[in-house]
Amino acid sequence: MDVTPRERNDRCSIARSLQILGEKWALLVVREAVLGVTRFADFRARLGIAPDVLTARLETLVAGGVLERRPYRDAGKRQRDEYVLTDAGWQLQPVLAAFIAWGDEHRPSGHGPSVVYVEKGTDRPVRLAFLAEDGRELGQDDVTVVPGPGWLPEG
Repeated sequence: MDVTPRERNDRCSIARSLQILGEKWALLVVREAVLGVTRFADFRARLGIAPDVLTARLETLVAGGVLERRPYRDAGKRQRDEYVLTDAGWQLQPVLAAFIAWGDEHRPSGHGPSVVYVEKGTDRPVRLAFLAEDGRELGQDDVTVVPGPGWLPEG
């Protein structure tokens, strides 16, 4: 059986995630939402993004279940929508943390980290790690990738 790239990508978790998160600006919108930004004008001001591009990113993130559109109305103004992270959106925080860790190590700004993840209540730094089922932390050399049930074999 010949496997097409499309068939492989349809089964690939990374490819499916990139359909929602792979456009330029998508993760930056999520970053701002994690930091508490919910309104179009605030996303636009903080990111310096063109309004049509921001509209497209917000639509994709809403359609993908990352953000939820909620109506609001400021006194004396017309009703508008704000964009709030869903549970799926909040679950992207480790992804953002991984990008931050990678960027701080491999693409440093020379100014130090812009944000640091810490434990609530103690403000002690936290870091990402692979954990075994029993909770042991594993080193990078102790982890490998194997085909899962959705894998399409070559040929």
